[in-house]
Amino acid sequence: MRLRINNEEIQHLLGVPVQRFPKYTTQIMNLANQNAQGTRAKVVGQMSELIQEFPGRTIEEWERWYTQKNSGSIERATEKVHAMIGELREAISKIDKEMVKEWVRDLVVTKTFVGLRCQQAILRKVAQIKNTDCRLSTPEEESRGIDGYIGNSPVSIKPASYKSKSPALPEDIKVALIYYEKEKGGVRVEFEL
Repeated sequence: MRLRINNEEIQHLLGVPVQRFPKYTTQIMNLANQNAQGTRAKVVGQMSELIQEFPGRTIEEWERWYTQKNSGSIERATEKVHAMIGELREAISKIDKEMVKEWVRDLVVTKTFVGLRCQQAILRKVAQIKNTDCRLSTPEEESRGIDGYIGNSPVSIKPASYKSKSPALPEDIKVALIYYEKEKGGVRVEFEL
């Protein structure tokens, strides 16, 4: 038997109240936290280790134990994230329709062209190393997360930053991954085929 338990049900099963936030606010706070690094281990502690040390069973016990062991960490993290939200608010105030149009143009025209051509160059180089041929994917293959083929093997080509983002993304890519990172003067590529 296979089953899926969503996060809200996990909280219910653990007796943890579900916190509700206004629409879009958690996305903004997550972005601010990523930029501010407010909940990094150096600010709030190494959570995976702390939860192993925790001797209690309930959320109330955890909160008491954690705040005693890491006095002020919630406040420090809050200050870092809140300050970044102020910076984001200032940045948002500078965005007008023309800037959005330029951003969309840059994304759709420039980055798509460079990204697809970069993928093509990566495919060719990896195929050359593997002493085989390559091709870009068809639109139907692309809709399944396949960017191209090295020989008969389907591959997906992602920026190196995808590694850290992938657990939070809704897609589930079932083919070999090729990672790349643009560097001054070229591209660094990482793959296992």
